[in-house]
Amino acid sequence: MDNPVTDPEISHSERLRPEFESFELDTRHKDNVHALTPDGVDFRDNTGKAKHQDTVPTVHEASAHLFEGTRNAQADSTEAQLSRYRWNSRLHFAALCYSYLLEGWNDGSLGPLLPRIQRQYKIGFDIVSLLFVFSTLGFIGGAMSNVYLNQRLGFGKVMVIGALFQLGGYAFISPGGPFPTICAGVGLAGFGIAMQMAQANGFVGSLKENTRVKFGILHASYGLGAFVSPLVATHFSTASHWSFHYVIAGGIAVSNVVLLTAVFRLRRQDDVLAEAGQTAGEANTSTENVYHQILRLKEVHLLSIFCLIYVGIEVTLGGWIVTFIVDKRGGGATAGYISSGFFGGLMLGRLILMWLNQKIGERRAIMLYGVIAIGLEVTVWVVPSLLENAIAVSFVGLLFGPMYPIMMNHSTSILPKWLLTGAVGYIAGIGQAGSAVLPLVTGLLASKFGIGSLQPLVVSMMSTMIVLWALVPKARRID
Repeated sequence: MDNPVTDPEISHSERLRPEFESFELDTRHKDNVHALTPDGVDFRDNTGKAKHQDTVPTVHEASAHLFEGTRNAQADSTEAQLSRYRWNSRLHFAALCYSYLLEGWNDGSLGPLLPRIQRQYKIGFDIVSLLFVFSTLGFIGGAMSNVYLNQRLGFGKVMVIGALFQLGGYAFISPGGPFPTICAGVGLAGFGIAMQMAQANGFVGSLKENTRVKFGILHASYGLGAFVSPLVATHFSTASHWSFHYVIAGGIAVSNVVLLTAVFRLRRQDDVLAEAGQTAGEANTSTENVYHQILRLKEVHLLSIFCLIYVGIEVTLGGWIVTFIVDKRGGGATAGYISSGFFGGLMLGRLILMWLNQKIGERRAIMLYGVIAIGLEVTVWVVPSLLENAIAVSFVGLLFGPMYPIMMNHSTSILPKWLLTGAVGYIAGIGQAGSAVLPLVTGLLASKFGIGSLQPLVVSMMSTMIVLWALVPKARRID
């Protein structure tokens, strides 16, 4: 066989061509050489002769074919990865919504049970208000501990620790023991709730997609829990064992612990976000103590006070309105359903008013809703009609619903990103203390002036809240 390198019939340019392009060489030496493509496929026909050169893929066609296959494989791999990211993100968010549902259940429980607790332990407004004192201490303790624990332990562990404290609180209450035991139970539950709500708000605030919508859905979950809970609590308020309402709450709390542990697996927030395809946020390069960095921000204090008053009004109306309707409007055992109407409106407002919030602007929305809510609350104050009061309270809930998620979403745009989890957690925790502070003040006023003092207190607090919102900066200042 002639050597193609020395064969004089082969030109110099042909010698320099790659062998796999020299199909003419293969056809001339068909007895000894197969016509092969670069991937080793034999292109000889049934007669043993090599196929015509035009029917054999060139190196460019073969390379394009290989490249196309690689690109398709990469696209399939990328799509599969994105699908996993979406699934993980939805799972994380669903776990947070479930946790928030239990927080709503907690806040909606006490109101319908207050008259029964007073009868059970033969105590007045001032003593029963100690429940709110201990709840306040628990919420403030959880809010202050959250910043430190978040740094030391991370998101996943703090969520589970908070859920365990909440479960422990229900374990104290459910046997229906001495009144001090009930106070200790609500304090433990408040401590755990403040930690969970702080972490959940910080986590959602750190998301880079659909933050506004997710805040609305997260807090609508709270409204759902607060809507369902009074329906159950109203039943137990006339049952032989009122405290068994907290057995149900304890069962939900157990499932909450299991779900949070399984989904977040005690990991830090950046690790959880990475599982959903999101990179870590801005790093904190300051050597200053985190508490100092958070507490020296004017925005944090304005938002904290706003949040405290908002949550206080929310829980005060959802709780004491039952006592007000019973004492002042002649409501019966079913008056607890008015509390459900308020929280049902709260839940709906956080969902159906989202489009209107964006249309008129979120800052204006809070102002507008606040003014209308004040007008409705005045009618509850001066119109002695049970039906009108029930309808007005439901619409107050509807208008109040969007305010909390709007406030939280706005805080993510004006606070430094590296302090977001701690700052938003602090705001939410202090705000949650409002669910105990204002009901406590209401109880103290009611013990001296009667439950009729509820409405002027609520109207004045609504007005103060609007003024505070006007003072909150519109945009993030330069760091």
